[in-house]
Amino acid sequence: MSASFTSSLLSSSFSPLCDPERRFSAILKAPKLRKSKLSFAKTPIVNMNELYMKNGNLIQTDIQIEKRAVIDGDDDDFMDAISKLYVITEAVTDRAEMHANVAEQRNSWNNLLVNSINAITLTATTMAGLSAISTGTAPGMALKVSSTILYSAATGLLLLVNKIQPSQLAEEQRNATRLFRQLYTLIQTTLALRKPTPTDVEDAMERVLALDKAYPLPLLPGMLDKFPTTVEPARWWPSFNLRRQKLHPLPARDEKNGWSGKLEEEMRGILEILRRNDIAEYVRLSKLVLQVNKIFSVSGPLLTGLAALGTSFIGSDSRGSWAMLIGIIGGALASIVNTVQHGGQVGMVFEMYRNCGGFYRLLEESIESNLQEREPSKRDNGELFEMKMTLELGRSLQELRNLAAATSSVEEFAGKLF
Repeated sequence: MSASFTSSLLSSSFSPLCDPERRFSAILKAPKLRKSKLSFAKTPIVNMNELYMKNGNLIQTDIQIEKRAVIDGDDDDFMDAISKLYVITEAVTDRAEMHANVAEQRNSWNNLLVNSINAITLTATTMAGLSAISTGTAPGMALKVSSTILYSAATGLLLLVNKIQPSQLAEEQRNATRLFRQLYTLIQTTLALRKPTPTDVEDAMERVLALDKAYPLPLLPGMLDKFPTTVEPARWWPSFNLRRQKLHPLPARDEKNGWSGKLEEEMRGILEILRRNDIAEYVRLSKLVLQVNKIFSVSGPLLTGLAALGTSFIGSDSRGSWAMLIGIIGGALASIVNTVQHGGQVGMVFEMYRNCGGFYRLLEESIESNLQEREPSKRDNGELFEMKMTLELGRSLQELRNLAAATSSVEEFAGKLF
């Protein structure tokens, strides 16, 4: 029945075309179209993938961006740059999703290992106390051996966890996810505002490689040193000086390009405050947290190791009481240290402070590279650059100018976001 209905519908729809007389009369009665002198530039619709965050999960959706530029068939460099930027965009999208998945995985590692080590340690402590009560019996001997084995296992797990610092690994991947999403937005903005050039492609490639180096995905080998001898702010961007030599994103609007002597003095004042207060403070906090983390990393395995040694001597005539005290108290203290260190995510706090220092170091280099450029036409537009600084530092324009004017006496931090 459906087939007959479909065939009748098709025959009724195309019947004017099948009847020669009706077709000829339709052609004669058709109105004549006037030739229009208007010409329209070809406007290609480019499909791109954008990342959004919803409830901590990355969602990939397709959007269409209209490129408001005329594409000439002979502009091979332009087409080649667009193709390469799309390839980089796909890689950036994939990197962001990978880092988000790894961050969730390593955060689960941290929670699982903290709870498991605490359960093992407290179980061993309980067994050590029970074995001291039933000394000399078969159950007491079994409890003592089991307690020693559990303490030894806790010591090995603590050494592993303190080496890799899962909470710090998770924070690294969260930062990488955010920065890759930021890079995606930058490439999207470049494609929307102007024709991309080969220098844009090279700059995007350098940014991707810098992020890969700053936040590696592999655990072993390639993991960042969790206890560095020298604490420096995190760095995830290529050198500004090299980029400025080859890349000038937007043409200058006028001869001064939005810059004035007053704006240059304002930026120098902000630069001094960033160096003296913000960057120095976050480096100091990073060093402090790193020292605390080192103490915890040594204390945890040391306490469980002593507890394992103590439980092995429970039941001996001369050392039985001391061995019991060491076995029970050492296990209790080890549980506290493990909870504070990994439950409190001290490694994540260190990475957070290091990343905040890197954020202000990025602003410092951005201001420095603009001020070192003698020709205003080769700088970023002054008005836009000032607005960008106010947004990055969480201030209004007037607050930023007042802060820069009181550079010599102010002890306030330049940034209000961190």
